Amino acid sequence: MARRLNLEEIGRRAGVSRSTVSRVVNDDPNVSLKTKKRVEAVITETGYRPHAAARSLALNSTDVLGLVIPSAVETLFADPYFGRLIFGISRATNEVQMTLTLFLFGDVPDEESIISRVVSPGLVDGVIVTATTMGDPLIDYLRGAEMPFVVIGRPDDGGPVFSVDVDNRGGARAAALHLANLGRRRMALISAPANTSAGVDRTSGFLDGLAESDLDLEGRIREGDWTEGSGRAAMEELLADQPDAVFAASDRMAVGAMSAIRAAGLRCPEDVGVVSFDGLIAPDQTSPPLTSVVQPVRKVGERAVKLLKAVVDDTVALPECIVFPTELAVGGSCGALPEKVL
Repeated sequence: MARRLNLEEIGRRAGVSRSTVSRVVNDDPNVSLKTKKRVEAVITETGYRPHAAARSLALNSTDVLGLVIPSAVETLFADPYFGRLIFGISRATNEVQMTLTLFLFGDVPDEESIISRVVSPGLVDGVIVTATTMGDPLIDYLRGAEMPFVVIGRPDDGGPVFSVDVDNRGGARAAALHLANLGRRRMALISAPANTSAGVDRTSGFLDGLAESDLDLEGRIREGDWTEGSGRAAMEELLADQPDAVFAASDRMAVGAMSAIRAAGLRCPEDVGVVSFDGLIAPDQTSPPLTSVVQPVRKVGERAVKLLKAVVDDTVALPECIVFPTELAVGGSCGALPEKVL
């Protein structure tokens, strides 16, 4: 195996000291252009690569970004949303030539222990936070620690923060208007958890669309927890009120709702139309194919990385909230011809 070059060897070949090579590697401006070009020529010729840990110490930088998901591990790996989000984040992290590390929490003590390590100097340059619940002290903790961070989702405290979100409210409103335009009049709602900003926004948006159509739920609402099982249980209760359509605030809950509809001897969409939110279920995974409000999960992850990199590099001045639009992809579950309509 070839001997790994070090700063002393590069300095000897370039005719400069070890410390001068170090300053060139770390972009120190106090090096003459002539000397810098000589050292860079040797580096190019030899293919030398600086030791990552040593360079990080010199620059007070780790080139590592953290992804913090304060959610139970079993929930994380069962939800296709997180798989697509992590894919987008990891791809963008590679593009900016940084490394991604993942922090998962199982419970509150676990969260407190891990967060204290996440914000320790020298571990990561910044973090992306997703799947927080409303009132989670994590955001305030990060603010107090002066750790660069970006939130995926809408922060609920109204404080200044860099965030990337999707138009949850507008997407849910479009779902309600679409069902109303199809002649559905006794709609029901399987909402996402009310302790999440996405859950609140999707419920509010659906109610907005109903109000514009002179309709209301009349009590036909049950709360789920994003899972297929909760969607099935909620739909079983809602069927007693004989709804002609249901909006489930996640694809997984919609799959559970369709299962309950079939188990009750009813047809989808003839007896009960179904619309969901996420756009993560392939058309061949449900029968009929699911109509869903599609959110660009991968793009959200990619944009969060680029925004965090700008925060770390101090190239953005004021906190901003980036919101991606959604679109309604029509399958057969709502009773309309499959095509994109909104």
